[in-house]
Amino acid sequence: MGDPKFLRRTYETPKHPWEAGRMEEERKLLQKYGLKNKRELWKAQSVLRGFRRQARDLQARLRAGETQARRETDQLLGRLTRLGILPVGTPTIDDVLGLSTEDLLRRRFEWIVFTKGLAPTPFGARQWIVHGHLAIGDHRVTRPGFLVPSADEARISYSPTSPLANDEHSVRVDLRARLEARAAPPVGTAPAAPSEGGA
Repeated sequence: MGDPKFLRRTYETPKHPWEAGRMEEERKLLQKYGLKNKRELWKAQSVLRGFRRQARDLQARLRAGETQARRETDQLLGRLTRLGILPVGTPTIDDVLGLSTEDLLRRRFEWIVFTKGLAPTPFGARQWIVHGHLAIGDHRVTRPGFLVPSADEARISYSPTSPLANDEHSVRVDLRARLEARAAPPVGTAPAAPSEGGA
């Protein structure tokens, strides 16, 4: 069982830590999703491996005709659908086996805050979350890696006790200007004139 003072690691590290191709892919994911370090990526990969392992086990038990396996399959698919990792509809075990690490990273609180336009960058979203500026409903969330259920996604906003809750805060005004500049077409580009046909 072990001494409770010495907790076991909850994730697996790569077997070959110095592979150039894998390291480059990890660096891109860290930069894109605003992760603090590779440990957060490895944790997501370990969670995904757990889902896949469970799916493969259930697939074999379903072929054997176990009734309990059908119930466990429905529970797994229901959980992944509620988290927004699988699409709503009729997901199957094959959908679980086809998931990628990015499917899991897209459900992190910091990434959803960024995609909703509540922060300028994923790294900025992470900082604001840790400092307690964002909430789901009335509950302040300070964990950037929290997997947001799809039902709670619409309830994400600034925490009522945060200065950023004021719509006229200078940071919010600057953020709106950035988002508008990003959405607007580049200056100096004119629509193409229609080509004239003639013989």
